[in-house]
Amino acid sequence: MATMPLPLDDTLVSYPGGALSERVAVLHVEALPIDAAADRIHLITDRSCVHPIDPRWPDQGPDIGTVTIAGQQMALLDCVIGATDGATLFVGHDVPVRRGEPGWAFLVVHTVATGGPIPVEGDEVVLTVDSAHRAALSAGHTGCHVAALALNAALADRWRKPVATDGLGHPDFDQLAIVSSRITPFGAVDTYRLGRSLRKKGFAVEGLDTALAAITAAANGQLADWVATGASIDIAVSGPRLTDLREWVCVLPAGTQRIACGGTHLRSLAEVGSITVELAGDVAAGELVMTTTVHRT
Repeated sequence: MATMPLPLDDTLVSYPGGALSERVAVLHVEALPIDAAADRIHLITDRSCVHPIDPRWPDQGPDIGTVTIAGQQMALLDCVIGATDGATLFVGHDVPVRRGEPGWAFLVVHTVATGGPIPVEGDEVVLTVDSAHRAALSAGHTGCHVAALALNAALADRWRKPVATDGLGHPDFDQLAIVSSRITPFGAVDTYRLGRSLRKKGFAVEGLDTALAAITAAANGQLADWVATGASIDIAVSGPRLTDLREWVCVLPAGTQRIACGGTHLRSLAEVGSITVELAGDVAAGELVMTTTVHRT
């Protein structure tokens, strides 16, 4: 199948505002490599309401849904960030440059199951996101951020030196120690490294293993208080492009937290019944794991 010219502008995205369906224009269609499934294509459109996975920090997975082409619904099998220099499409981990590189466009790449009509440049298709799946991931991602703030507060008295603080004034353990984060439907799993560099910054690891129950209780108490406020949440965007800065903004009684984040979120803590965390891991080996669960109303 012949490929269409690659776009040289970043994809415009509407998922930060909560969009679940959108009629879009086709800019590029590319068959997957011959060793992949022959009935799949990469589809690039001028804009997208579909949240893609970011290979640089793959915390939130892609939306699921459908693409309607010439009246026929096709399964949306994957959605990932890609990039092009105008000559070649690079997808996911194959992207060789960072965002902002001159001469490169960053794109939302939809992987679509075919078996029906193949769109051509200029055609209009309809992207539709599974609303229940989006809502579950949005709840998990919001819970992840709020839980991180509660963990920061619960660990605040373990710092012996001044370090960067979060928006509430607590030492930002989450940002200083996190090594991975995975958003799940109505939850998240965050892994932290308690290594030498963190200790040099002044974090006291001694006795942490025996204190985990008390730290967990303190974090959960703080989370209960915050959820009871029904705190508002906003997604501040600097522009409509995929590469534009987006920030999660939560207004809590003790202050306002802003976190650079490309995921999807709830609009208020009033949308959940409760948020709880569990702490575990091998402290002696330098690992702490926080599992967050968002309970529905």
